[in-house]
Amino acid sequence: MASSSSSSRALLFFFALLSLSAVSCFATERNEEDLGLVMDFYRDTCPQAEEVIREQVKLLYKRHKNTAFSWLRNIFHDCAVQSCDASLLLDSTRRSLSEKEMDRSFGMRNFRYIEEIKEALERECPGVVSCSDILVLSAREGVVRLGGPFIPLKTGRRDGRRSRADILEQYLPDHNESMSVVLEKFADMGIDTPGLVALLGAHSVGRTHCVKLVHRLYPEIDPQLNPDHVPHMLKKCPDAIPDPKAVQYVRNDRGTPMIFDNNYYRNILDNKGLMMVDHQLATDKRTKPYVKKMAKSQDYFFKEFSRAFTILSENNPLTGNKGEIRQQCNVANKIRD
Repeated sequence: MASSSSSSRALLFFFALLSLSAVSCFATERNEEDLGLVMDFYRDTCPQAEEVIREQVKLLYKRHKNTAFSWLRNIFHDCAVQSCDASLLLDSTRRSLSEKEMDRSFGMRNFRYIEEIKEALERECPGVVSCSDILVLSAREGVVRLGGPFIPLKTGRRDGRRSRADILEQYLPDHNESMSVVLEKFADMGIDTPGLVALLGAHSVGRTHCVKLVHRLYPEIDPQLNPDHVPHMLKKCPDAIPDPKAVQYVRNDRGTPMIFDNNYYRNILDNKGLMMVDHQLATDKRTKPYVKKMAKSQDYFFKEFSRAFTILSENNPLTGNKGEIRQQCNVANKIRD
């Protein structure tokens, strides 16, 4: 009788353990699916991930300072087009055109350095860190290299499998669009007016290719341009139809071209903005008050930039079981049968 009672208790204990195990597995699966973006996502799976990215960006920046501009531009061109899923990095295939090959991506380069960072992470923890997180965090570190603020960011993004070249024009704001359209496209991402003004402050560094500004110089000089700035622009862009293979450009900020600061806002208030969107930012009644405020206070600019950058980096990411962790950032993983 005692033996029968012991067996019954053992069975009950066994089934109780099975039930707890099932509940635990279900909860774990649910948490993985619902986790979303979190701070220090790789704490357990690749604790050195963010440090590896930081060190790689430092090394690459020492070798090629222009890489910082590329990383900064990457996050805008990727995250503004429907999702932060590293679709920008995908090469063309027989079925789809790469976003990198679109006219709107003219002048974008240095994608190979994202691959270098990916390779360093694969050596540290294979198959763990997504290309979309690398893209976002390298942009963050690029801002720091240029003297801008450090921005704490959530991670946990996963990579998409397809190019979004077919819808790029629909989502990506253009430098020649009206301020109303630009404001609307940023608002669709959850970025308000001061956030838009701050993000365009990224034009504080880098350069504008002549193809994007010659319409303000030829056949007639735009009278809204500061006449003291025009000779320099004409010298840098001597042709009405620039050779697309030639690297012809004007530095966005001649005063501090390699420093991420608020000098951009003082320039555009002085009619030295290179693109129409720069000029509109300083003259439109909806944006001008924030331009003036950021021209006066770099702290305010950094605060608003950090806030807007964070919102941009969290635009409709793939998380949980969606997407994949690419083995190489320029190609989607092969689907196994």
